[in-house]
Amino acid sequence: MSTSTTLSGTRRGSANSAAWAIFALAIGGFGIGTTEFAMMGLLPNVAEGVHVTVPEAGHVISAYALGVVVGAPLLVALSAKWPRKTLALALMALFTLGNLSSVFAQDYVTLMVTRFVAGLPHGAYFGVAAVLAASLVAPTKRGRAIAMVMMGLSVANVVGVPLATLVGQQFGWRLMFVLVAFVGLVTLAAIAKAIPARKAHPDASLRRELSALKRSQVWLTLFIGVVGFGGFFAVYTYIANTMTDVAGFSAGFLPVIVGLYGLGMVAGSFVGGKLADWSVMGSIYLMMACIAAVLVVYALTVHIQWAALLMTFVIGASGSMLIPSLQTRLLDVSPGAPTLASSLNHSALNMANALGAFVGGLVITWGWGFTAPALVGAVLAVLGLAIAGASGMLERTNRTRATAAAATLL
Repeated sequence: MSTSTTLSGTRRGSANSAAWAIFALAIGGFGIGTTEFAMMGLLPNVAEGVHVTVPEAGHVISAYALGVVVGAPLLVALSAKWPRKTLALALMALFTLGNLSSVFAQDYVTLMVTRFVAGLPHGAYFGVAAVLAASLVAPTKRGRAIAMVMMGLSVANVVGVPLATLVGQQFGWRLMFVLVAFVGLVTLAAIAKAIPARKAHPDASLRRELSALKRSQVWLTLFIGVVGFGGFFAVYTYIANTMTDVAGFSAGFLPVIVGLYGLGMVAGSFVGGKLADWSVMGSIYLMMACIAAVLVVYALTVHIQWAALLMTFVIGASGSMLIPSLQTRLLDVSPGAPTLASSLNHSALNMANALGAFVGGLVITWGWGFTAPALVGAVLAVLGLAIAGASGMLERTNRTRATAAAATLL
């Protein structure tokens, strides 16, 4: 056997191992996406089960989101010295236990606590999964690797959420948590088998991870997500009312519409990974501008049913295209402390969810109609583009100063 043949086989084996490892991480993303979004379709069932009103049951979703925001920095900081495979396993174990505990919650308060616990590992898991995925491939393929991990979240909206919602409605909402916990167990087995064991960085420490928070570019990137992605959620939060009251679809057709949104997210994740590998900042500029334009078109055409369906898919795709670039950007601007910075991206996206839902609800309350959230979302996307522009300008200025300083020393 020739040396070239042996090397070729080694590369294929390495590529296959990386693909299986990334797939294992994506399974966890599928479980997380399912439990996060399926709750929205099961709120009436949950409210009846724990004897509260539907608005009160909605606070259960808020408890989960709060867990995401709090858990990302807290858990990563506490586990700064752990090997990343060990951290991924621990986070998925906590996620699985959190969902299993929700099965046995007999009252409203207990359910709130269990959902908060289940949300704690969400952001930290995606953060460490992104770092692991990027470490398994060549630098030129980081964006695609990260996008494949995030693909689990997108696929959950197409397959996991409808299935879990159907099962929860037909056989009891608690069974949804059983299914998610099962996915968690599968993820644990897959990560243990597929992810290579590596020692933690010798300099790993809490101080090293927290050093990411001293970098202005980390904060600017997080603000891009909070503000720019808020428009995506401003539309998604009120899509049911928009499609029934403005586009004229029946309520029974909503699962198809949500499925289209999910398919758009899957397509967007795939394309977004390639865009991130092409140019991280270039793709952020491009997608922020595209999201703003798409939301304006959506607001102007949603009363036409075929256009409403088309734009639903496009909005899902354009929003998902942005995530791999934001995640990759955080890895780039936080050398030495990528796990914490990467985890905070999901805290930022949950804040974007809250911001989008709030401003969208505000303009609806003012009587501007259900198309108004999309227009407000377009404004948020433009603001996100402005923040991205400031980030890029600051980076170029610092690079020019560094070059001038180096030239002075010569």
